[in-house]
Amino acid sequence: MSILFLVLAFVLMVLWQVPPLLKGKKYKELVSFSVLTLFAFTLALLQILGVKLPDPTKGIVFLVRQITTAKFNYQPF
Repeated sequence: MSILFLVLAFVLMVLWQVPPLLKGKKYKELVSFSVLTLFAFTLALLQILGVKLPDPTKGIVFLVRQITTAKFNYQPF
């Protein structure tokens, strides 16, 4: 049932956002909107299905640690 609500919410969002983008010939924005919407839909669907998703905080901490160590020779934590 929650999958149906998810699909309905995303369909309504697309129907609300896409026509003005097409009418205004904003194709780059349409591609960007489509990619981000597809990514968001995929993540939401995986959460509804109970798939354990990785914590993005660990990746951000790793990236910051690598940049600060390599560039400034400083380890913040």
